[in-house]
Amino acid sequence: MASVSELYEARVATGRLAPDAAQRGVLPVLDRLVRDLAAAPAAAPQRNGWLSRLRGTAPGPAPAVRGLYLWGGVGRGKSMLMDLVMEAAPLAAKRRVHFHEFMQEIQAALEGVRKTGQQDAVRPVALAVAQQARLLCFDEMQVTDIADAMIVGRLFQVLFEEGVTVVTTSNRVPEELYKNGLNRQLFLPFIALLRERLEVVELASATDHRQNRDEGGGQVWFTPADTAAHDRMDALWRQETAGAPTPPLLLEVKGRQVEIPQHLGRIGRAGFWDLCGKPLGPADYLAMAEALDLLFIDSIPRLSQSNYNEAKRFVTLIDALYEAKVRLIASAADEPERLYAEGEGAFEFERTASRLREMRDAGWGRS
Repeated sequence: MASVSELYEARVATGRLAPDAAQRGVLPVLDRLVRDLAAAPAAAPQRNGWLSRLRGTAPGPAPAVRGLYLWGGVGRGKSMLMDLVMEAAPLAAKRRVHFHEFMQEIQAALEGVRKTGQQDAVRPVALAVAQQARLLCFDEMQVTDIADAMIVGRLFQVLFEEGVTVVTTSNRVPEELYKNGLNRQLFLPFIALLRERLEVVELASATDHRQNRDEGGGQVWFTPADTAAHDRMDALWRQETAGAPTPPLLLEVKGRQVEIPQHLGRIGRAGFWDLCGKPLGPADYLAMAEALDLLFIDSIPRLSQSNYNEAKRFVTLIDALYEAKVRLIASAADEPERLYAEGEGAFEFERTASRLREMRDAGWGRS
């Protein structure tokens, strides 16, 4: 099987990747990780394994191969390099998932276990994850939710004990995770655990590879969000729907109904405030991303401290759309990089702006 370096250079040779010195600089670390995974003992059968170990009748799992925490600015190629690790790793039991989506799954599983009255709900949930994957690749690790912050340390401790290797990308160095969060002192052991079990590497490229994308497939971002932009959005909407009726789309999410005001098949349209002005959460936006191939969003405003909650929801929405490869057509007050210029949340929005820029590529969302 090809190494990460070989996969990378093959893509450069065919023009799929532009060569980047910083990316090439971290390839030896990725090759080391894949070699270690290849040399590690195969996982023993997991059925009833943890119960047997509690009884002393079965050995514990092999130690986890030391993983990787790859951090750096937006658009530097972190996710692409992680995907090459996924491709090169000679394992069947491996999974790549957006960190936000993974934590949604964990919280849902915890809710089910807690109903059984177990005191330590995290352990059985972590064991179930470990039974499915020896290698977990997380895209965009960030922790902003206190519910996540209070359980990640215990969750990852069990995963490491069970021999799971973790590779993750982030825009922040570990010490910046959950910065200024409530009860952050309870989160600090998780940072220490990351430092102990993962090799922390900065991808210090000077190039944002998402910039300067070609909108050759037609304009999809209209600014400012004035009457002219609205008219052009209407024209594209009529083109996509052929003038057919477009009733609301109602999605069932955890016993609630979430509405997208207009839809036809897998095409939807909503205003910014329809999507981000209501108390919606990650599960709602993931449901939208699963239901749609194309979403029109009208009148995205400037974002700041004054509409911080709405801005935070918008970030979560774009993450869900991006991961699901949902095409986006939008009108907005300004270009993505200038929508959230300053104030709390501006740093996190840099990633969103970069993703919005990438989603304007003529081939985005198309196979």
